[in-house]
Amino acid sequence: MDDALTDFLAAKNNDTTQAHLPYLSQLVREFLSGGKRIRPLLCVTGWQAIGGGDDVEPMVQVAACLEMFHAFALIHDDVMDNSDTRRGRPTIHRTMAAHRALSRGPEEAEWFGVSAAVLLGDLTLTWSDELLHKAGLSPAQLEAALPLLAEMRTELMLGQYLDLHATGELTADVDATLNVYRYKTAKYTIERPLHIGAAIAGAGPQAMAAFTDYALPLGEAFQLRDDLLGVYGDPLITGKSRLDDLRAGKNTALTALALSGADSGQTAQLRRLLGDPLLDEEGADTVRGIFEATRARDGVERMIDDRREQALNALARAPFTADAVAALEQITRMAIVRDS
Repeated sequence: MDDALTDFLAAKNNDTTQAHLPYLSQLVREFLSGGKRIRPLLCVTGWQAIGGGDDVEPMVQVAACLEMFHAFALIHDDVMDNSDTRRGRPTIHRTMAAHRALSRGPEEAEWFGVSAAVLLGDLTLTWSDELLHKAGLSPAQLEAALPLLAEMRTELMLGQYLDLHATGELTADVDATLNVYRYKTAKYTIERPLHIGAAIAGAGPQAMAAFTDYALPLGEAFQLRDDLLGVYGDPLITGKSRLDDLRAGKNTALTALALSGADSGQTAQLRRLLGDPLLDEEGADTVRGIFEATRARDGVERMIDDRREQALNALARAPFTADAVAALEQITRMAIVRDS
């Protein structure tokens, strides 16, 4: 996967006379380094689960298309969240603002950083399409993959909108948060990559349904673990501040469970502190204390365990190759038992 992405970006540099493109492609290359590659891995595994064959090279290119699309999603997500770091490095909009600040004032530099990051995200979206169409798929394979890719993109945008719409509007409705997770994470991260790989291998309706039965609970568990890491994770390992979600007032299952179990005093504290852009570690510790006192953190861990069992039970009855089942069992552990 790394080779496919590196070769693609190197070719972009070699084929251009535009002085700025090597700088932009280098930013993308650095941004792509260090990712979990879970979507590409699932895409190739979906292909293998249906007995895709020995020629894996086209699938590597399709999987690279998904990773490039993910770069687009993350670059824009960091802009929307006003995040400072991603994977332990400055986010793209912060990096581009700092570069501009060498010759301009801070306000213009910040405007430039945000605007340029939006454009760079758009460029990675375009490159994602190019990777797919240069993968060497047959017309029938491309026809099978394109509708699923379109669905994946639509579902992600809807999930992002739902997340944005709910931010700052705290609720005790856990089901409402899970609805966001289904579109923003479960379908985008787990289900559709599997579906795309399987469709290219010629999967039928039974196999596609089996992938869904496995993917949706695992995707929810994956996001629930992200929620915990966003509040309790070590920034040196996660690469992100553990204040961002709290300062943004993110509507997570963790906060919903806390609000549903909080007394009036705890509720007042949560509503005062969550969403405060100036929240410091002392205030964050108060929030974490309420999460512990209301057993919200324990509740999220139980939700993760329940969904892990659902995913593994679905996998046990799925009509997949033995190697693919073993790989998906390992991927399940990777997705849930992690510290970043």
